[in-house]
Amino acid sequence: MWAYIARRLLTMPPTLFFISLIIFGVLNLAPGRPGESAQISGAGESKRSSAQRESFRIFKEQFHLDKPIILNTRMFLTADDVEKKLVDAHGWGDVHDIKRRIRARNMLEDAGEYLVGPLIALLDHPDPRLVSASIEQLIEASQRQIKPDGDRLLNQTAQRGNEERKSWRCTATIPAPAVIHTKDVIPAKAGIQSCTSAVAQWKTWFLDNANHYTWSALEKTRRVFFDTRFSYYWRNLLHLDFGKSTVDRSDVFDVVLSKLKYSISLSLISMLLAYLIAVPLGIYSAVRQGSVGEHLSTLALFVLYSLPTFFTGTVLLRLLSEGDPLAWFPTGGFESQDPHRLTTLASMRDVMWHLVLPVATYTSVTLAALSRYARSGIIDVIRSDYVRTARAKGLGEWTVIIKHAGRNGMIPLLTLLGGLLPVLLSGSVVIEVVFNIPGMGLYLYEAINNRDYNAVMAVLVAASFLTLVGVLISDISYAIADPRISLE
Repeated sequence: MWAYIARRLLTMPPTLFFISLIIFGVLNLAPGRPGESAQISGAGESKRSSAQRESFRIFKEQFHLDKPIILNTRMFLTADDVEKKLVDAHGWGDVHDIKRRIRARNMLEDAGEYLVGPLIALLDHPDPRLVSASIEQLIEASQRQIKPDGDRLLNQTAQRGNEERKSWRCTATIPAPAVIHTKDVIPAKAGIQSCTSAVAQWKTWFLDNANHYTWSALEKTRRVFFDTRFSYYWRNLLHLDFGKSTVDRSDVFDVVLSKLKYSISLSLISMLLAYLIAVPLGIYSAVRQGSVGEHLSTLALFVLYSLPTFFTGTVLLRLLSEGDPLAWFPTGGFESQDPHRLTTLASMRDVMWHLVLPVATYTSVTLAALSRYARSGIIDVIRSDYVRTARAKGLGEWTVIIKHAGRNGMIPLLTLLGGLLPVLLSGSVVIEVVFNIPGMGLYLYEAINNRDYNAVMAVLVAASFLTLVGVLISDISYAIADPRISLE
């Protein structure tokens, strides 16, 4: 058994890695991006919209949203690729699709140093608009330098650059190149040069700094896999750092810990009640097949199983908490608004009173499913030879059922234990939303609505890890419940 456990533990990290890869890819490929409301599209942008777009750019860099999702192929960009993006971003030609312009603009903002080589090549383009746009992109790259301490340039620096760009085009005068790789906090001011002179200076600058923008095959391979959002996320994850919320900048790990008490309280109580009721009820239904009690219990359980949790919760709220016809229970929440004024015992009673309806809703659906599994497991076992042998020895019926059949008949329920741990962590989204319980389920629901990727990833990755642990516990419990099962 120990060898089996060791093998399973060794397979957990790569399994968790691929699960997180799938989750990360699905989340980042979904429509919409965090903070995208800050993007202002179209021509004639105001000073305020320029500041918003610059703020959004800095926001993306802070959360690595400017990086490719899983694979980085930006170092393979050609001058033709960048030319098409410049044309799309500026709306030249027949480009009238706003979404297409935004995608091109985002690509130009995010590509950073990978654009420098192609942009230098475009300085020889016969169209002065492309030459002007290329130099503008090069100036933006110079503003995105990193100080020695690793902090990004201040917003004032970015705003200053935006104001400078408005004073030139290739049809008039343009600034000479700023030095990108410098230790100065603010790029050096450039003198006013003619278009031809500025192009020549940019080319000279690139010859002096070409080593920063040409990569060996090994470096390209490294950047393909490690200069991505997913690689940055896993670097933090290895240090148990789930990142910051893209909504309120709070530490996701701290928020998750603060939500656990709500979800664990709700889920643990509901699961214990469901198992305590479902197992005896399933055994009774299996032993008393065809009786009136078995038919009635089956009918009641199928009704409970067919009712959605949101419907059951809404009906209970309507009947028992809103005064129609009764107002016995609170309408939602985990505790009263002023729990600090209560004593410890009164606070516990207050929490339990708030949990009556959510626990009843949660238990009703889980109970119906568990009882069916228990019933089918016992029915299969009581027809076995060793059960008939136990009866032939003169043992009482309930002794045979509980001691001999019940142990092996619970194998299906042990399988369900694999999903118990992630449920305890993630809670029930529907129930927590209906009853406004501030647990992990409600937190996950709000994070999805707000496109808070770090929060969603934290909950799903933790739930995936606990699922792997739960499946391992289920396998071990098989061998404990039935000695005939070997894990070797």
